[in-house]
Amino acid sequence: MNGIIVINKPANMTSLDVIACLRRRYRQKKFGHAGTLDPMATGVMVVLAGTATKILPYIQDTDKQYIASIQLGAKYDTDDVFGQIEQEAQIHTDFDFEAVLKTFIGKQHQKVPKASAKKIQGKKMYEYLREGLEVPDVYTDIEIYDVSVIDQQELSFSIDCSSGTYIRSVCRDFGQKTNNLAAMKSLVRTKANGFSIEQAQDLDAQEHVVYPINKLLNLPEIQAPEPDRIRNGQTVQLDCDDDLVLVMDQGENLAIYKRKYEGKNWFSCERGLR
Repeated sequence: MNGIIVINKPANMTSLDVIACLRRRYRQKKFGHAGTLDPMATGVMVVLAGTATKILPYIQDTDKQYIASIQLGAKYDTDDVFGQIEQEAQIHTDFDFEAVLKTFIGKQHQKVPKASAKKIQGKKMYEYLREGLEVPDVYTDIEIYDVSVIDQQELSFSIDCSSGTYIRSVCRDFGQKTNNLAAMKSLVRTKANGFSIEQAQDLDAQEHVVYPINKLLNLPEIQAPEPDRIRNGQTVQLDCDDDLVLVMDQGENLAIYKRKYEGKNWFSCERGLR
């Protein structure tokens, strides 16, 4: 199998668990993914198979969409209900759910959950937490484009955001804005890397749809002037303005080529795709 498949990740599985299942099913080792989902989360997980794994370094971060819900009344060390309770408090309901959600729209400096995979001095934050060590505050720049109420009683909402946004942090901060302790109760990723939840298939689907790498690789496409030289990874002249391109031959993806000298049309092979 060579190409991209879109899995609707089940709950209670890590992203690596999904990859392991696919390796066993298709009896091939080359599988990777374009973005981790937490074990309790479900939804769109974009998987690269076979030669498609070669494009992983060239995949750009893209905007995401999620459906999530909030639980009030307790603070967890993970900022979701799957961690350890650190504090409990009375629930205050004197807030306008939609109005508070709308205050999250825009660019912001978001505090990263302590139980995250973000690294500090080469060590993941959740590793500090597991070892009982103090976890320093870490912030990241993100943008939230839109937030909409789904169910006011369940405190569920949909959110469109930039890559790198922590929905657990949104739920935690919602609590702070409403004089509550709060955590994320559920999470479904509904859009990622240009794919939607409608395209995502169950892990045990009878047959998975395989998409070409062009669906994920956001590079200009040009036809190979000398296909054999491209196949052999040789330096060639290409008539184009872009510095990084996908070179093709009659619909076949041959290689990613990069401009070798500024202002010159000589390109060298960056990554073969065959």
